[in-house]
Amino acid sequence: MQNDSNKNTLMFLVCAFAILIGYQFFVMGPQQKQREAELRAKKVAEAQIAAQPGMTLGADGLPQPLKLSRDAAKAQSPRIVVDTPALSGSIALKGARIDDLWLKRFTQTSDKSSPPVELFRPEGAEHAWFADFGWAGVAGMTGLPTPQTVWTAEAGQVLRPTTPVVLTYDNGQGLVFTRTISVDADAMFTIADTVRNQGAAAVALAPYASVQRQGIPTEGPHGLGKTQIVYEGGIGVLGGVTDDKYLLQDKAKYPKWKKDKPLQNDLASKGGWIGMTDKYWLAALIPEQSEMIKGRFQVQPVSGVDVYESAFTGAPRSLAAGATIANATRLFAGAKTVPLLTRYQYGGKPVVWWQFWNRPTSVIPSFDKAVDWGMFSVITRPIFNILEIFYKLVGNFGVAILLLTVALKLVLFPLADKSYESMAKMKKIAPEVEKLKAKFKDDPAKQQQEMMGLYAKEKINPMMGCIPMLIQIPIFYSLYKVLTVTIEMRHAPFFGWIVDLSAPEPTTLFNLFGLIPWDPATLPILGASIAHLGIWPLLYGFTMWLTTAMNPPAGDPIQQKIFQFFPIIFTFTLSGFAVGLVIYWCWSNVLTILQQYIIMHRYKVDNPIDQLVNRLRGKPVEAT
Repeated sequence: MQNDSNKNTLMFLVCAFAILIGYQFFVMGPQQKQREAELRAKKVAEAQIAAQPGMTLGADGLPQPLKLSRDAAKAQSPRIVVDTPALSGSIALKGARIDDLWLKRFTQTSDKSSPPVELFRPEGAEHAWFADFGWAGVAGMTGLPTPQTVWTAEAGQVLRPTTPVVLTYDNGQGLVFTRTISVDADAMFTIADTVRNQGAAAVALAPYASVQRQGIPTEGPHGLGKTQIVYEGGIGVLGGVTDDKYLLQDKAKYPKWKKDKPLQNDLASKGGWIGMTDKYWLAALIPEQSEMIKGRFQVQPVSGVDVYESAFTGAPRSLAAGATIANATRLFAGAKTVPLLTRYQYGGKPVVWWQFWNRPTSVIPSFDKAVDWGMFSVITRPIFNILEIFYKLVGNFGVAILLLTVALKLVLFPLADKSYESMAKMKKIAPEVEKLKAKFKDDPAKQQQEMMGLYAKEKINPMMGCIPMLIQIPIFYSLYKVLTVTIEMRHAPFFGWIVDLSAPEPTTLFNLFGLIPWDPATLPILGASIAHLGIWPLLYGFTMWLTTAMNPPAGDPIQQKIFQFFPIIFTFTLSGFAVGLVIYWCWSNVLTILQQYIIMHRYKVDNPIDQLVNRLRGKPVEAT
């Protein structure tokens, strides 16, 4: 039975290692080859355009029309300044677009002097991203505002939370359009449109709103769609017509969106919301929740650039002569901060996360699901909530992770205690097990029978040793997800050299922790594996070795040798993960070692800690 337990554990570890190696070989390897091919193609294209003024490289590496600088693109239209506690930028009068936004509360790097994060970018610049609003008419109808229409605004207006701005457009054919744009102190715009029909004939108009990206960055630190654990692309919650609202996720992830081109049109919905999301940032269009709309996700090449669009169109409305119609759409443009999303979801009403029985009605359905909580959301979301509580108490997310680890250990203590007790007993009877194997080596059935009798006599369940490991898997994944997708963890410092818990360890053994001015990541093949092998991954490796050494030995000498290599393998593997995750795992190992040490002393079982202490004291060490 013990041998079966060891084999199960070995199979689990071998499978995990095989998955990691397979990912490196089948995913990372081809991606590296693809990047090298793209680099070669880019060099060829650069040579081709060297003699072609007015041309530049497009997102596909081929010559494309020259893109304007951001400032030059911004200068293509007169503008109204946006200045709020959270946002800065401007609104283009050409097209009446919200297309120039910076997030004041977030910097591009962990350096405090770093510039703010850019959200929207005007059309004409590379990787333009903006929100568009307007009215659609029947086929052949003219005189409606277009992206080229220049609206009129009173000079000197500045959009602030206390001062909305008003734009107007008279088409000269009897229709007068008025747009009032307001914004709160955080991230929500309200676009209130009215149309007055001063003509003699009735017309039919339908409101629409669109979030558009003209090409997306795929390389560098701001590349999108590079990681499989983070959802980036078209997103929304639509439905509510004949069934419940449903989350539109994994329908238009950027790489899949471009590859499959899922022209998802006419997604009927009553209210809901639709937009585009990056890892931390969101642009979401929110119609009136009583409004019947049709949403769509689409991508199409325009002048060599892939244009991604998430949009909706409302129901047509008849506008009689002399009458006025109105429509209001909200735009969320900002960071996916969980408390902020929750506040908007429930209309500003206070919500306590554990009070499921007393929640107010959602004003924006499932808006907090804009954060990708993953397949273990039932674990991921509570882990985040607990981390937030600890953070409010101690003011440091690293310390909050340590407290979370203690809390998880306390919850799992009874189960873990039984498991470690079983493992201690197994280690204590290991010599007797070896004698039984030698005595009945030619009779496996009898050997198994005698071992089962020994386990029953000592009240040992060999399978108990696997349970803590199995429980750790969803917890590990969920914490990894929290550290990866929640902006609260972005640039969250710990102590000393750890300035961003969501990033890998910034130091490495191979340049003496920064003393040598050399970046190991520049090494081919091995660079990614050793670039973050710093202090915390090394501490993790040591604690993993000690944990493994305190477990019962594998029955097969070959298995024992393999187990000895796992701390080294996983040290290299885990070093590339978020350092907050490494800190959690390292601290979890320390608590596990402490618990095992106490239990092993209780049952008078030799352990590697005492052996190490005895060696340091010069005392003889008994073989176990």
